[in-house]
Formats: sequence, structure tokens, C-alpha cells
Amino acid sequence: MGLSVSWTTRPRRPGEVDGVHYRFVDQAAFDFAVTRDEFVEWEQYRGYSYGTPWSEVQRALESDEQVVLEIDVRGARSIKHHYPDALSVFIEPPSVQSLEQRLRARGTDPEEDVVARLEAAREELKSRDLFDHAILNDDVERAAGELEAILDSSGPPGP
Repeated sequence: MGLSVSWTTRPRRPGEVDGVHYRFVDQAAFDFAVTRDEFVEWEQYRGYSYGTPWSEVQRALESDEQVVLEIDVRGARSIKHHYPDALSVFIEPPSVQSLEQRLRARGTDPEEDVVARLEAAREELKSRDLFDHAILNDDVERAAGELEAILDSSGPPGP
């Protein structure tokens, strides 16, 4: 199983490594990739662009790996459009308040980004039922075990 590395135009946070957490690119490079239809899904959020390259998905499929995409609800809809049999899992915070605590404790986002992310989370929580599975992320080890069990029982590899 592999984790897809998405592209983003946002600045790198402390500790993030290019090519591991994201591929950090400027807007011109991202826009050029969009014109070449290099993304299976892409979005703009808070002035930054994020996208999953087709090449990441194809690489995994060609090597019979499962690939995990860390994407938002809109991205998940796009993936389901291109790959109707893709397994979708909604990772849900215990509450919006606990998500706020996590974001603030991280200390990497300006206040306006925290507020925007919380509003986006409230909207995304309304889409929970569109996913094949939902996992409550109230305990990381338990949630990871639940995800592992879902993936183990999901059948053939795919996005």
C-alpha cells in the first residue's frame, strides 16, 4: 500500500518534506499541469491549489498496490467519478471543537485559515454518508486499526 503524494502551491510547514508530504510547486507549475490534464482531481482552497496526479494513481495500479489518497470531499467525488469502484473512507473528528483544538495546538496556521478550515469541516461532515465507510478519529491507534481492517477486507487493489 502506498500514500499518494499530492501537489500543492501552499508554503511548506515546519517538518514537511518535498516529495514526502506534498510536492511543493509554484502556481505556474501547477497551472501548467492542469492544462496538461495531469491531475485526477484538483481543488483550490484558501488561495492555494492542491491536486492528485494521475501518475501517482497509475503507478500504484500498475504495481498492484492499494493507494491511499488524502483528499477532501470534493476530491473524493472526483475520484469516484473516475474510479467508481474506489473505496472511500471518511475520517471524522470526534467533534468540531476537538478539531479546532488540534488545529490550534499545531500552531502552524494563521487564524483566518483555522476559521476557514473549521467552516469547511462543518460542511464536509454533512457529506459523511456519501462514503463507503466512516471512521471516528477519537483514538489514533483504534482508528488506524479500523482503517487497516477495512483495507484488508476491501478486495483487489485500487485507489
